[in-house]
Amino acid sequence: MGAPIAEQIVELDRPVRWGIAGPGRMAASFADDFAHVDGAVAHAVGSRSAERAAQFAERHGLAASFGSYRELCADPEVDVVYVATPHPQHKAIALEAIANGKAVLVEKAFAATLGGARAVVDAARDKRVFAMEAMWTRFQPTVRKLHEIIDEGQLGRVISLQGDFTAHRTFDPEDRLFNKDLGGGALMDLGVYVLAFAQDLLGSPKDLVARGTLLENGVDAQTSLLLDYPEGAQATLSCSLRGAGPSRMVVMGEQGWVEVESPFHNSSRLMVHRKGAVPQVHHLPPVGRGYSHEIAEVNSCLRAGRTESALMPLDGTLVVQGLLEEALGQLGIEYRDDDLS
Repeated sequence: MGAPIAEQIVELDRPVRWGIAGPGRMAASFADDFAHVDGAVAHAVGSRSAERAAQFAERHGLAASFGSYRELCADPEVDVVYVATPHPQHKAIALEAIANGKAVLVEKAFAATLGGARAVVDAARDKRVFAMEAMWTRFQPTVRKLHEIIDEGQLGRVISLQGDFTAHRTFDPEDRLFNKDLGGGALMDLGVYVLAFAQDLLGSPKDLVARGTLLENGVDAQTSLLLDYPEGAQATLSCSLRGAGPSRMVVMGEQGWVEVESPFHNSSRLMVHRKGAVPQVHHLPPVGRGYSHEIAEVNSCLRAGRTESALMPLDGTLVVQGLLEEALGQLGIEYRDDDLS
């Protein structure tokens, strides 16, 4: 097979060619942002339905479409596979791509289980193939500015994080958002964002308490989380599919606080409050829909021959996956990873 793609691609003078696994709404939004990234092109799409794949390819101007994920992962023209299927399918598709020497960008949550996430991470590291979770929030201009503010000491020591992700949806047990077989529920779809935000700023907690409300089919409609950290910091987080809410984050330090304005996961504005100072607003809109920044990060890592992103390392992904599994367990919910079909 030759050198892994992370090594092969360093010397390429052509665009990095992406394959998209799954022709759903998420993939459609992602595909649109290739127009904003130099040196990257959406080349192919795979689906269990050849018809849906062909329709997606025509709609988004892709050169190839496949009626199976195996065919997509085996395509020699594809450098990177973006996995945009429901959570339980992530592990199997990512492993198939890695086995074919492809780099992978896997939607959040990275897998349906911690064991599934570990299997993908272990395979990528063993093959020396690039892998990253598609936590696009991590690369948004507002979040990068937030890190700069904290690193400069403008807030002092960060002691607390408060935030929510709330999106009202009408209950439909067949919809992916609520279907347990597809990894549905507030925690897997929205809670991963708030937990990843906390992990980014505060690291690994020493304790997590979860309380939630379950729907009739056994998935969580809303969940509240309290996390305690070794240095005394706390995070108070929530996620909900049953109400309307601000979906913002407030980061509090000893000398000030920052509001990451709604919607925090794709925010355009930060407001910085410091003791004795006039509040300062930073307006930093994302490029395109906001997926362009993670596409550019993958491209940059591949061009540099890196197999992990320093901004979104795999160890952090495993921490968040473990927190999700702990929270779900406290609610009495268990998911599984599917086989490749």
